[in-house]
Amino acid sequence: MRNLAPAALRGGTALTVPLLLGVWTGETTLAVIAAVGALWGVGQDGGDPYWARTRRLAWLAGFAALGLLAGEVALRTGVEAVVTVTLVAAGFVSGLVSPYGRVASVAGMHLLLGAVIGSGIPVPGPWWHAPLALLSGTLLVLVLSAFPWLWARYEIERSAVRAVYATAARALEAAGTPAAEDARRRVTDALDHAQTVMAPHLARGSRSGPQTPTGRLVRAFHLAVPLGEAVTTLLWEGRPLPELVTSAPLRMEQRLFGPGDRAGAPTPRFSPRSPGEQALAGVCVASGAGPVQDVPLQPPARRWSTRAAHLRYAALLALCVLITQLAAVALDGPRGYWLPMTVAFVYKPDFGPVFRRSLHRCLGTVAGVAAIGAITLVTGDRYALIAAVAGFGAVMAVGVRQHYAIATTGLTGVVFVLLDMLGDHRELYWPRILDTALAALVVLAVHFLLWPRSAADRAQARTADAVAAAQRYRDLAPGAVPAQRHALRRAAYQHLGEARRATEEARQEPTRGGRPLPAWEQTITEAEHLCDEVTAQTVKQQA
Repeated sequence: MRNLAPAALRGGTALTVPLLLGVWTGETTLAVIAAVGALWGVGQDGGDPYWARTRRLAWLAGFAALGLLAGEVALRTGVEAVVTVTLVAAGFVSGLVSPYGRVASVAGMHLLLGAVIGSGIPVPGPWWHAPLALLSGTLLVLVLSAFPWLWARYEIERSAVRAVYATAARALEAAGTPAAEDARRRVTDALDHAQTVMAPHLARGSRSGPQTPTGRLVRAFHLAVPLGEAVTTLLWEGRPLPELVTSAPLRMEQRLFGPGDRAGAPTPRFSPRSPGEQALAGVCVASGAGPVQDVPLQPPARRWSTRAAHLRYAALLALCVLITQLAAVALDGPRGYWLPMTVAFVYKPDFGPVFRRSLHRCLGTVAGVAAIGAITLVTGDRYALIAAVAGFGAVMAVGVRQHYAIATTGLTGVVFVLLDMLGDHRELYWPRILDTALAALVVLAVHFLLWPRSAADRAQARTADAVAAAQRYRDLAPGAVPAQRHALRRAAYQHLGEARRATEEARQEPTRGGRPLPAWEQTITEAEHLCDEVTAQTVKQQA
């Protein structure tokens, strides 16, 4: 909850600044386009490191501007068929790009969104005005999001590494209880997240001086890696631990992250009674010693969906765009681009189950329409509506981190104000709800008729990858050096975590005929137990 208030403030500010400038300068259309760029930027703002936010928002802005330009050029031809072909092509390219990671997925989605907006909102003046306005809105979000870097440069990385120690302490308290297995998963998840956050600093390794902020963070992370191994071993040993042992990670944290990140607490010491405690004691001693050897962990190789799956998703996304665009032309409703725009937001299997995302999109649209409708009943003043945009922007920023329906509620309210500023005072409430429902229905029909097993296939593939990674860890860990062993363990546990998430998502999707899905969770749990046993046996052999 601590990060929600700044995000809400950023969201409200980023959306209101372009609109106020538009009112004061009279450039309303360009202000709306800039606000759209800010809107999309707010949707992809996050609490991850500043370098990751910058990279994601930069790719978003570039692809969105490219799509906007393509849509604008198609619109200026005045030929409806050209617009339709452009949107379908953008949908196909978006589908091809999206499976190659989170940043690529965000870029692909906004390429399609840019094309939809560019082909739906006429912008007077030179062709480059609209893309430049869109870029300026996204740039504003980027500046606001990265601004705290000036005084809290490494706070996000520091919090991620400290979380490993805190999670390890809680896990040791759960040793010997039924909660131990979930506690071990939380430790490996925290360690995996810390490595992702620390990736650029770890790549520099020893080039960071030991007394620099990054050098101390790298050292703390390198100690956290064997700490995770020791904790896994202690949980596998399966007996309750004394307070002197369970508190050791927190005392290590105090020593590593004391005032000015310098030694703040004495080195925790205790007499080890088992291989797990001996491993933990070794890490504790290392935390008070000199430099720690770098652990050059490499990220595990991920098997993304196959090329055939890439093409199928791209073709289905393009088909959904085609159907909704043709429906928009046939129905000739106000702001018909809402139909393909909804498809771009909804048909994102890598963002979560398609059925749940469609449902939440509809619920959020209804809530947003109701909220903005209530506001317009009270006032139609332009400044009051811009103030409402600040509120809706804050809601959206919170929803991005909490719930997709909440994010959609905020987005819907913002879009209605933007439409009002474009001079469209027609009754759009019911058309927006019906268009959203129709687009969601098209996505569900196309997806579940033509690719009903996509989520199940993804879960099956992730489970197979996880089992293979666990077996590699079992076969190679006994003879591996520590750095190799840690890399193998991280790969195995990360694959296992991805497999568990994929199976959870597959369970949330409807199945044809209600047929039960395989018991992937049992296989994943058995593979986790195998990894835990390998870790414990390896530590025991080294004791």
